[in-house]
Amino acid sequence: MAPLIDHPRRYELSNELHARPFPEVGTNARAAYLAIRASGDAARRDRDLDRAHLLSLLDRYGAAHPAPGATHYIGPLGKYRLKWESHTEFVTYTIFADGVADRAFDKGTFDLFPEEWLAEAPGQRITSALIRVETVATDEDIVLRVDNWFERESLACSRVLDGAIVVASDFRIDEAGHIRFALFPAPDCGQRRIGRVLQRLCEIETYKTVSMLGLIQARSVVSELAVIEKELSEIMTTLTSKSETPIESLLEDILGLSTRIEEMVTKTNFRFGATGAYEAIVTQRIEVLRESRFMARQLFGEFMMRRYDPAMRTVKAAKGQLESLAERTARAANLLRTKVDVGRQEQNQRVLESMDRRADLQLRLQETVEGLSVVAISYYAVSLVGYVIYPLLKPLGMSKGVALAMATPVVVLAVWMGLKRIKKTHLG
Repeated sequence: MAPLIDHPRRYELSNELHARPFPEVGTNARAAYLAIRASGDAARRDRDLDRAHLLSLLDRYGAAHPAPGATHYIGPLGKYRLKWESHTEFVTYTIFADGVADRAFDKGTFDLFPEEWLAEAPGQRITSALIRVETVATDEDIVLRVDNWFERESLACSRVLDGAIVVASDFRIDEAGHIRFALFPAPDCGQRRIGRVLQRLCEIETYKTVSMLGLIQARSVVSELAVIEKELSEIMTTLTSKSETPIESLLEDILGLSTRIEEMVTKTNFRFGATGAYEAIVTQRIEVLRESRFMARQLFGEFMMRRYDPAMRTVKAAKGQLESLAERTARAANLLRTKVDVGRQEQNQRVLESMDRRADLQLRLQETVEGLSVVAISYYAVSLVGYVIYPLLKPLGMSKGVALAMATPVVVLAVWMGLKRIKKTHLG
């Protein structure tokens, strides 16, 4: 029996499901998180530069390299641990350290990333965060800390994973340029559980930030769409009014609008699509946290509903407006083309009618000329016949006038039949 043949990429596809394990984080730890996005078209960036930047960091600590073509890495970095991931538009670095600093969110935690190495990054920081993981005895102690660490107006604080951990953040950039997250796990909370929540919070922050790029593009699109919509309205007003503006000129104008709209669609298609995908990830990451209320504080989901969802609705509205305007412009162009076609058909009809009249006149003129030709030819033919029959008249006792009178009808009939035969032979 022939052996079963595996698909050449079967193991690769299966391993992809297990490629990004959650980190293990203790109940008292800290982490520094960094997301770097290349300038321009980040989705088509040179990923070899990302890998080279990672290897540069690993070499500073004498750490082992990931496998060629790897999109993730987790391993020791000196006395710390590093987690690296490559995504569609960005790469992320997270350094984990045991213990917490005396000063909450001390900027020294981010100094675990060497300053010279940060300056060599093949892109720009899209976001960064400091995460503090600390076990606290009572809820009152948690309240005291979060009220001192975060802005109360935008503070989100909730219990997650059935109350195993309390998480908090205000999603504001501090004076050092970082977002702050605090995790307060129960003493018996597992390290993988803490790591899973920490990673989810970093993902929420990153995808939230990257999706907001769509808002910037949406705002510029909306202003340009307003100009195009006004121009389209003016064209349609001119079309419906009894204006003397040529239809071809209006059609050229509206085709120009269509070109501009298609150019906008091309420029925004990826960003709007990516924004929708990132929004879905943010929503899903919040849902899996399984939030519950902590001391009447705002949930992360409520924060996003108030601050983040309106921005995403703006992006969706801009996308819908762009698609609607593209459809309306296409309908207007089709209408103008129809009017142009109808106008051309009417013009062609008038040309055909004019050609018919000219053909009729030409036929009548031809018939007139043919009649005159019969008369002229007959005149000369009768003269020639006269020369033939004159010598025969004397024996017959017939005068020339009588002879010509008798010969003329015969000659005319013969000439007419001859011309008709020639016409039939050559003209069909």
